Amino acid sequence: MKRALCSIPLFLAAALIWGVASRPVAASGKKENKALTVELRTSDRCVACHNGIKTPSGEDVSIGFAWRASVMANSARDPYWQGSVRRETIDHPQASAAIQDECSTCHMPVAHLADHSVGLETQVFSRLPLSLSSQIERASSDGVSCSVCHQIENIGLGTQATFNGNVAIATVVDKNQRPEYGPFVIDAGHKRVMQSSTDGFVPQNAEHIRNSALCGSCHTLSTKALGAHGEVIGSLPEQMPYQEWLHSDYPNRNTCQCCHMPEVSEAVPITALYGESRQGMHRHVFVGGNFLLQSILNEHRGELDTQALPQELEDAVAKTKHFLETQSARVEIHDLQQTPRGLVIDVLTENLTGHKLPTAYPSRRAWLHVTVRDSKGQLVFESGALNHDGSIRGNANDEDPLRYEPHYTEITRPDQVEIYEPILKNGQGRVTTGLLSAVGYLKDNRLLPSGFDKRTAAPEIAVLGSAAEDENFTDRGSLVRYVVPVGYAPA
Repeated sequence: MKRALCSIPLFLAAALIWGVASRPVAASGKKENKALTVELRTSDRCVACHNGIKTPSGEDVSIGFAWRASVMANSARDPYWQGSVRRETIDHPQASAAIQDECSTCHMPVAHLADHSVGLETQVFSRLPLSLSSQIERASSDGVSCSVCHQIENIGLGTQATFNGNVAIATVVDKNQRPEYGPFVIDAGHKRVMQSSTDGFVPQNAEHIRNSALCGSCHTLSTKALGAHGEVIGSLPEQMPYQEWLHSDYPNRNTCQCCHMPEVSEAVPITALYGESRQGMHRHVFVGGNFLLQSILNEHRGELDTQALPQELEDAVAKTKHFLETQSARVEIHDLQQTPRGLVIDVLTENLTGHKLPTAYPSRRAWLHVTVRDSKGQLVFESGALNHDGSIRGNANDEDPLRYEPHYTEITRPDQVEIYEPILKNGQGRVTTGLLSAVGYLKDNRLLPSGFDKRTAAPEIAVLGSAAEDENFTDRGSLVRYVVPVGYAPA
């Protein structure tokens, strides 16, 4: 970090802060009673054998316990997702059935596949509130269950045909054999145990289970934009982390699984039933950035039918926060000078992930919180503080939903704040938070991963707004200058 001599002692702090917008919570409805005809299994058929796993040094790496506290396991319980679906059905009532069915593809995949196997659409709100009182209700509540990911066939992965969750699920060889894919070769004895305990699932070695393209199938979403009467008026590249990863230098370094399912450094068995110790097992924590959801699941256990134990969710929250603090971004004071204009501070923020940061669902945002204090600890300047209601002080979009905060190269006032975010636009070119009303973006200055060249990025992952022309906004980071007049103090 470079520093220049200053005539007054000031103490500076810069931090990257995370946030997510809020939307209405979904109401509940009457459940439908449908037969589960697709050959999938809920997690209760898997966790008995894949728990109770510890490393030689004593770390519990049980697959079932780690998974059930993850966002993947709780994708159907997520009240933010439920509220988002409800909001879209209110905005576009003519398309309500299609919206619920589409949104169940990746959030209620077992129920979705079961319904589609008999020609039905999945109605999300008919399945809420969730419970475990029947087979189809267990399927609805199970989120991205074990047998969903481990039955995805290596057919078309990484291509347009499989995006939006349109994967091929393994078919039955005969009534007693259905492949379940994993990264290891399994001996005949354990194959028979699993086949008998799951009514026909046979583990098979398949390398594609560790391929980023498998993750990209559900994490690449293009959304149809709808008009006032439910008609399609355009499309939106809603979530593109896989394409962002492909455009970075990470394909030569790490897969999705490397970061989000960290490898166990010791040899461990993958089953508690006389399992053979193996090198290369990955933790099923699916760590990301959403510790807020895991906290909500713990605080509202009854309402959300939370199955993970309180301590499991507390551990997941702690690990998620640690992940964000150590592996998501780096913020540093790059330069510090006193000039005739005042104190000049250059803040550099680097993305440490393999995709844009923040990524995926376009309500996520990260922002810089910069403070300057004098030698007595008194606040001299602050940009990016949070208000009591969770809004960002000075953010134009929090004050007026039709405006948004621009991308800054220089900040000179406390009511200016650097926010790394996507801002949606509707068919009239105005700001919107309605996902299915959006045809594109007015702003996308999310932090770029290493190796990401914004000049050659495809339109669906392009940098948009003034950040596109900012020579200090690259894959090496975002450099923002703060100018604090000497003697300035907030009112």
